[in-house]
Amino acid sequence: MPPVYLLIKPSSGMCNLRCKYCFYNDVTKNRQEESYGFMSEETMENVIKKALEAAQGSCTIAFQGGEPTLIGLPFYQKVVEMQKKYNRHNIPVYNAIQTNGYRLSEEWADFFHKNKFLVGISVDGTIHTHDYYRKSASGKDTFLEIMKTVDLFNKHQVDYNILTVVNKKTAASLDKIYRYYRKMGFDFQQYIPCLDPLGKPSGESEYSLSPKAYGEFLCRLFDLWYDDYRNGHIVHIRQFENYLSILLTGRAESCDMNGFCSIQNVVEANGDVYPCDFFVLDEYRLGNLNTESLEEIRTCDRARKFIERSLEKPERCQACQYRNICRGGCYRHRIMTDMPGNIDYFCESYHMFFGHCLDRMIQIARTL
Repeated sequence: MPPVYLLIKPSSGMCNLRCKYCFYNDVTKNRQEESYGFMSEETMENVIKKALEAAQGSCTIAFQGGEPTLIGLPFYQKVVEMQKKYNRHNIPVYNAIQTNGYRLSEEWADFFHKNKFLVGISVDGTIHTHDYYRKSASGKDTFLEIMKTVDLFNKHQVDYNILTVVNKKTAASLDKIYRYYRKMGFDFQQYIPCLDPLGKPSGESEYSLSPKAYGEFLCRLFDLWYDDYRNGHIVHIRQFENYLSILLTGRAESCDMNGFCSIQNVVEANGDVYPCDFFVLDEYRLGNLNTESLEEIRTCDRARKFIERSLEKPERCQACQYRNICRGGCYRHRIMTDMPGNIDYFCESYHMFFGHCLDRMIQIARTL
């Protein structure tokens, strides 16, 4: 087996925030068992043992939620201990965690630094855009608390990046957000489009992101990024760097940009494995790492069919001038929206973006 990647949800869908647009909260409400509680030490040990037995070259383990820090710091201290115990092939092991950053202590920051965790912090721009949708469980604003965590991370030299959800509010405030991130030194950024609830009409929630608004957002973000690039200031935006990778190598690092799905080994708190974070639903369950191996899960019939279905592209995509770089968009955006013909909900967005930016991306690729 090649290098292994796992995305573990040790706190299942539990969270200390109540973000109005949370896609995983929506996912949990569309399956038979809403929460699997906290991951047991036994399950955690089985997951790590089987991952390291299977991995060749390297093993990357990311922790997500819900809010993954709710399980507590001792869990992650034990994770590191188990990784050392079962890394019998002495391969590189990379740890990452995506957190809302809400009220994390100095002990967390020290642990992340000492154990070389790459941390993603969810921040939705400025205080005004962030606090509009990202409230605590008691309904309080959270931005200032998260900035305290950023200060702790800077103090302890934690490697972190910023993850921003592009919703109705953030899309409309990009210039202010980009300037603020520039001021804060947030030079590693990731932007993901907001998802509408499963089974509901697209574009009708209060936070919904329209294709036109997302297209305008991407065009403006590229202009700001490109100006920084020309002036010698490199801001790392994952989506743009993936497009450059496609132009240079034909492949993207981000699974949604290759034109087909791969098995991402999303592990729920009870050990159940799913192919993708967007598909942690009963009908997509692949197996359980308490009782099956990664190889059995990876090669099961349901995993094979999941990948095969993602390869099916609408006729409109086949004839599109941007097909070689767009590749049809994310499978989730194609089959779980109400767009006719399984067209990506953000198809219009990408047409706007590539029409505005592709020539300059090609120029940058040539210089690289």
